[in-house]
Amino acid sequence: MDSNKRHLVILRIVFLLVLLGWILIWVLVPTKTYKQSWTPKLNNKLNSTYFEEQGTNLLLFTFPVMLIAALSCVYLHFQKTVDKSDSKSTSSRHRLTLWRRPVLVMAPLGIVTAMELVFAAMFVVLLIWWQAKFRSVSLRLGYIGNICWAFLFFPVTRGSSILPLVGLTSESSIKYHIWLGHLSMILFTAHSVGFIIYWTMTNQMAEMLAWSRTYVPNIAGEIAFVIALTMWVTSYPRVRRKMFEVFFYTHHLYALYIFFYALHVGVAYLCMILPGIFLFLVDRYLRFLQSMKRARLVSARLLPCGAFELNFSKIPGLNYNPTSILFVNAPSISKLQWHPFTVTSNCNMESDRLSITIKCGGSWTQRLYQELSTSVNHLQVSVEGPYGPASSHFLRRESLVLVSGGSGITPFISIIRELIFQSTQPNKSHIPRVVLVCAFKNSADLTLLDLLLPISGPTADLSKLQFQIEAYITRETDHPTTTTTTGTTHNPLQTIWFKPSPSDWPITPALGPNSWLWLATSAVFLWQKRRNVRECKQIQNVEVPTPTTSPGSWLHGGDRELESLPHQSLVQATNLHFGARPNLKKILFDCKGSDVGVLVCGPRKMRHEVAKICSSGLAENLHFESISFNW
Repeated sequence: MDSNKRHLVILRIVFLLVLLGWILIWVLVPTKTYKQSWTPKLNNKLNSTYFEEQGTNLLLFTFPVMLIAALSCVYLHFQKTVDKSDSKSTSSRHRLTLWRRPVLVMAPLGIVTAMELVFAAMFVVLLIWWQAKFRSVSLRLGYIGNICWAFLFFPVTRGSSILPLVGLTSESSIKYHIWLGHLSMILFTAHSVGFIIYWTMTNQMAEMLAWSRTYVPNIAGEIAFVIALTMWVTSYPRVRRKMFEVFFYTHHLYALYIFFYALHVGVAYLCMILPGIFLFLVDRYLRFLQSMKRARLVSARLLPCGAFELNFSKIPGLNYNPTSILFVNAPSISKLQWHPFTVTSNCNMESDRLSITIKCGGSWTQRLYQELSTSVNHLQVSVEGPYGPASSHFLRRESLVLVSGGSGITPFISIIRELIFQSTQPNKSHIPRVVLVCAFKNSADLTLLDLLLPISGPTADLSKLQFQIEAYITRETDHPTTTTTTGTTHNPLQTIWFKPSPSDWPITPALGPNSWLWLATSAVFLWQKRRNVRECKQIQNVEVPTPTTSPGSWLHGGDRELESLPHQSLVQATNLHFGARPNLKKILFDCKGSDVGVLVCGPRKMRHEVAKICSSGLAENLHFESISFNW
C-alpha cells in the first residue's frame, strides 16, 4: 500500500509541473518573445506533414490537458485503493480546509470559498495581461473571450477525470460554467459591437458580409454570435425556470456554434480550446451509449407529501459514493428532457438496487407522479450516471451536522445509510456522530424520513450509530389529529411494483467497475457491454415485501405499532418542533469537537445563512460544505 501512496505523490508532482507549464504558456503567448523568437523555431520543429501549422498549438495547448486527463484516470484508481485501506488518514484531507471556508456570500455569485476567490483573481489577472499586450481593443476582447472558452466545457463534463483531482463534481461545478458563460458572452458582445462601430465609422459595412479565404471570415463569426446570444438569453434564471424546455433545446445549439466559431477563428485558435471540447464530446458519447438501454424500474414508493422514490435494478459491480446524482429520462413524458435527481440508496447495503427520490415541483415531475398514481404496471425509463464525488471524505470528520430544508434532505439519506453500513462492519474505524437538522413546511413532509431506512438489503441497525434528528415543522403548531383508529390525516406510504420487460436492463457502468481508469479510452465499451450482458442475465427479479408501517406516520401522530427495532430507534432519535424554525447559529456553535463537518442542502437563504455562520470566525471547528442543485 505504501507503493500506491508513492504513486499518488509522484502523480501529484507531475500534475503540478504540467499545469504550471500550461499556465505559463498562456502567459507567454501575447509577449514579443513568444511571437518573434519562440514561434518561428517551434513551427519549424513541430509543424509536421500530419498537423501542418497546428502542430505547435496542439503540443502546447492540447497535449498538456489531455495528459493530465489520462494520468488522472490512473490517479483516481490508486486513490480508491488507498481510501479503502486507510480510512483513518485525515492530515492530507484537512490541508486545504482553510481554503474551502466561505469568504463571500452574496448574490449573484452565491457562496464563494477562499480557493475559488484565489483562482478567480488569477484568471482575471491573466485576462488583464492579455488585454495589455494587444493593440486593438475589440480584437483584445475576442482573444480574451477565447480564453474563457478554453475552460468553459470542463465543469459540464460529468464523467471528467480532472474535476475529482481538485475535489469537485460536475453538479458542484455548474456555477463555474455559468460564470464563464456570462463573462465570455459579455466579451464577445463587446468584441462584435466594437467592430460594427469601427466598420460604420470607416464606411466598411461590407466587411460584415465578407468571407475571406486568407483572413477571418466575418460572416461566420456573426452567425456564431447570434447562436451564442440565443443560448445566453434563454439561460437567464427567469427564462430557464419558467420555460425550461426552451432553455434545454436552445442550449443544444452549441454544436452549430462551435462549427461557425471554428470557421471564424481558424483551426489554430480552435486547438487552444480543444481539450475541454474534446473531453466533453467523449463524455457525451459515453452518456449516449449508456442511455441507449432502458433501465429496469423495479418499484416506486409514493409518499403523502408529494414525493416518491424510484427503485431501479443494477448490477453489483456498479459502485458509487453518497450524494451522487442520476439523470433520468421518461419518454412517455418527454423524449428529450433529462432531469438530475439525488441517489438515496447505498451500494454497500443494496448491492442490486439503486434508488432516487423526486419531489413534485415542476410540470415534468408532476406528470411523472400522476402517471405512477394511475396504477401503471410498467414505465419506460432511461438513465445516465450515477455521477458523484470520488471519495466519502465526510467519514473522516469527528462529527457531522446535516442541515436540510424540504427536499434538501435527499442527499443526506445516502450519507446516513453509508454511516449505518460502516457502523455494522467488524473492522470499522471511527464513525462520526451525526445530527440531522431538517426543516419542513408541513407534517406530511415528515414521511421523507421513512426513506432513511432501505426497503431491501440487510436490516439497518441504528443502535450502533450516534444519531439524532431535530425536525422542525414551520407551518403547523401541533401534531395533526387522527380521524379514526385505522387512519390519520395523511395517507399511508404506497408501494407500486412494476412488471419486468425483456427490453429493460439493470443499470450498468458504461466503462466497468474502474470507470476512471477505463475512461482513458472508449474502445473498451463494446467489450464491457458483453461483460455487462453476462452479469445482467444473472440478476433475477426478487420482490421484497411491501412495508406495512410508516415511520413518518408514527412521527406525525399516527397510532401505529412499532414492529421493528430500526423503526423504534428512528422514532426515539427524533425530536419534533412545531411552529418554529431551527436556530442554526445556536445549533452550530453548540457543537463540540475540533473537527465538525457542516453540510447544508436546501433553499438559497438557508445555505447562505449557514455559510455566514461557518465563515464568521467565531467557531474554528466548523468546516462548511454546500450541496446545491438550484442553479
